[in-house]
Amino acid sequence: MKIYRAHDYYDMSRKAANIISAQIIIKPTCVLGLATGSTPLGIYSQLVEWYKKADLDFAGVKSFNLDEYVGLDEDNPQSYHYFMNENLFSKVNIDRNNVHVPDGTNLDIEGECLSYERAIDALGGIDMQLLGLGPNGHIGFNEPADCFTRKTHIVDLSESTIEANKRFFDDVSMVPRQAITMGIGTIMKAKKILMVVDGEKKAEVLKRALTGEVTPEVPASILQLHPDFTLVADDAALKYM
Repeated sequence: MKIYRAHDYYDMSRKAANIISAQIIIKPTCVLGLATGSTPLGIYSQLVEWYKKADLDFAGVKSFNLDEYVGLDEDNPQSYHYFMNENLFSKVNIDRNNVHVPDGTNLDIEGECLSYERAIDALGGIDMQLLGLGPNGHIGFNEPADCFTRKTHIVDLSESTIEANKRFFDDVSMVPRQAITMGIGTIMKAKKILMVVDGEKKAEVLKRALTGEVTPEVPASILQLHPDFTLVADDAALKYM
């Protein structure tokens, strides 16, 4: 486990973007696992800036997003597909045929989950997976549970996750109650994992995840067992570390 301390959100974003850009430069055809939410916004902004300066080339990069809400199509402003288009894909030269986001509108959800797993495997797996940390310790949309899930699956979102995500919607009643997410096993198969965490509100759960018992009740705790795990977090998030 490697831990990089950042002074603030901007510093965290830049440090994490440096790690991702190094992956792209070393392997221009790499497979990136990408995350959504407010935490990675600074990372994507920095990557776009470097692309515009011709320091990065996304032409050969492949990407798989962690998750997507069930019931939202890619043109819905609250969908994660839309989020990625707005904040990264439309601003760099990535081939749209190399972009993969779960289809939350597929009526055959089980088939969608299976095909997503097969698509990842067909490209040799994920080279670097970007993760945030949920307020209850979830990664992707893998909520606290009795056991670790293995593969991409449909999940019922917890009330704490719905509450945390309601800021992106006009009303909490509009937040989807289900999502498709990569499973813990899928995430753990990534060759490298990069987690970014900021803010004192995540300090306690971050400490539990990285220094406590490995338990599905704190899904992120499984990352203690990954052979190449890097954390970039600001001072506030590392308050108890």
